[in-house]
Amino acid sequence: MSNRLRMNWADLLIIIFISGVAIICLVPFLYMIALSLSSNNAIISQKVSLWPVEFTIETYKTILSDIEMIYTLGYTIVLTIIYTIFCMFLTICAAYPLTKKRLKGRNFLLTVMVITMYFSGGLIPSYLLVKNLDLINTVGSLILPGAMSVFNVIILKTFFSSLPESLEESASIDGCNDLGILMRIVLPLSLPCIATLSLFYAVDRWNGFQDALFYITSKNLYPIQLKLYQIISANQQLDTQQGEGSVGAFIVPESLKAASVMFATVPILVVYPKLQKYFVDGVLTGAIKG
Repeated sequence: MSNRLRMNWADLLIIIFISGVAIICLVPFLYMIALSLSSNNAIISQKVSLWPVEFTIETYKTILSDIEMIYTLGYTIVLTIIYTIFCMFLTICAAYPLTKKRLKGRNFLLTVMVITMYFSGGLIPSYLLVKNLDLINTVGSLILPGAMSVFNVIILKTFFSSLPESLEESASIDGCNDLGILMRIVLPLSLPCIATLSLFYAVDRWNGFQDALFYITSKNLYPIQLKLYQIISANQQLDTQQGEGSVGAFIVPESLKAASVMFATVPILVVYPKLQKYFVDGVLTGAIKG
């Protein structure tokens, strides 16, 4: 009875701790929603906390009234999908061979890859490289420079190495080559890890801002984060030019920033539950095939 009571107390402490962390993460999100749905006067008067004051959707109308914004949203979605697929292709191609002991120099290759995690050429050499490759103002400048994460390669390599070698040996006896083993055995069993890394790549590209700021000047190639930055900058300049006497006629920057954050966050929030379901499907698939 005492052991069961101890277990109940332990479960209760875990629930309290997780609930506290969840609230800490949720409060800023709720505050941003409240800001984006509150009126200018309420924000200026600092009346907004976790609930909208003088409810309005003017900030969202400002964002969605621009046809270019809708185009940018669609363009960024397509860019994120292409980027994620390409990155996962390179990550798989790098991680799987590194699990093979018969690959000569694999430790040297892995060491060289790990070194790049701690040392890089820097911002200016990276820009000159992209410029010399004629990638400025191209989609390639948003895909190729960050096409493979060594950290993700190590994670996937570790997952591949944890799979039973007997499965690959059995497939090899049946006549499968390395590509067949990868496609028919390894990848189906690795769906949870692949889905997780795909989410990492997708979020990284969706939130990407710095590379677009450096490499892109054509408005047709602006990703969503750079487009929102342009809107906020233009709104701040407009508010400064109009002066304090006409603040009420325009949306204050804080409200627009909050709406911009929500506009850029909602697509990821919509995708994540579906991807989490895919995690579960991947685990079940791996369990059945194992």
